[in-house]
Amino acid sequence: MRKFDGSLHWHHTMVRLGEDEYGVWLGESIGTIYGKGEQSEVYATQEPRVMLFPRDAWWTAMFQEAPAQLDVYCDVTTPPKWVHTGGVTTVDLDLDVCRTRADGSVHIADEDEFATHQGRYGYPQHVISHAENTAEWLSAALRDGTEPFATRYRAWLAQIR
Repeated sequence: MRKFDGSLHWHHTMVRLGEDEYGVWLGESIGTIYGKGEQSEVYATQEPRVMLFPRDAWWTAMFQEAPAQLDVYCDVTTPPKWVHTGGVTTVDLDLDVCRTRADGSVHIADEDEFATHQGRYGYPQHVISHAENTAEWLSAALRDGTEPFATRYRAWLAQIR
């Protein structure tokens, strides 16, 4: 992931699991190292995870096993671009939509960061509109059981366990 100015944001290595009608699924096992910006090792995962990179959508989704408190963590982003078959990049637009494992509650995070970065990075109006509309759509989809957020991801998580 990058920020809107092109600077490196979160980065890590994953395994390509496959594709379906929702997009491309990547997986990571316990102990996957995450870097942020120029830091190469910020933390290691404590649970298996899969990420979905949908085609032509303004979001990505990460599905996490326990002990993660969130079972789904969606980043509002620009549409993912495959720079080659082994590499994907997208621009993080700050807003995150998350579902809590314990009670299924859904919330939008980092709205303050989104507001700050509109000025700092000069987000064009169409980017702001796409981001806001995407966050609203994701919130509803995570609440009402729209796939792939209901059960589809479980088959992909089973591959990485």
